[in-house]
Amino acid sequence: MSEAIKDLLKKNHMSVTDSRLQILDMFYHAPGALAHADIEKKASDKIDRVTIYRTLQTFEEKGIIHTIPTADNSVKYALCKDQCAEGHHHDNHVHFVCDKCSKTICLDDVHVPEVKLPKGFQPHQSNMVVNGFCSDCRS
Repeated sequence: MSEAIKDLLKKNHMSVTDSRLQILDMFYHAPGALAHADIEKKASDKIDRVTIYRTLQTFEEKGIIHTIPTADNSVKYALCKDQCAEGHHHDNHVHFVCDKCSKTICLDDVHVPEVKLPKGFQPHQSNMVVNGFCSDCRS
C-alpha cells in the first residue's frame, strides 16, 4: 500500500514525507471518514496538531480528500475518488452518519440530488448527510 500512497503524493506534485505517508495510510485503512482528533490519536508522537491540520488542508486542496460537515459544525475527511483534482472536487455523493457508532461513510453510488436555485444563484458545493443506523449497528 505504501507504494500506492507514494505514487499518489508524487502524482499531486507533493513531497513524500513520513507524516503524509502515515496520515494517508490511515485514510486507506479507515472504515469511514476521519476527524482531525481521530488522526491525532492514531498518529505517532512525531506528528503534532499543526502538521496534521496543514496536511489535511493540503490534501483537501489537492483533491486527495474531501470534507464532510458534521452536526456539531466540525468536519470529517474522506478519500476522494479518481475524478477529483486540485481545486475541483467531484465528490457529489451522499454521506451517512450512524447515530449509534458515529461512523461516517461515503455512499459513492448515491448522488446528491440537483437543487434548482432561483435565477442569479450559482452553487459552489452541495452536501447531503443522512443519519440513521449502519448495517453493523442495525441488528
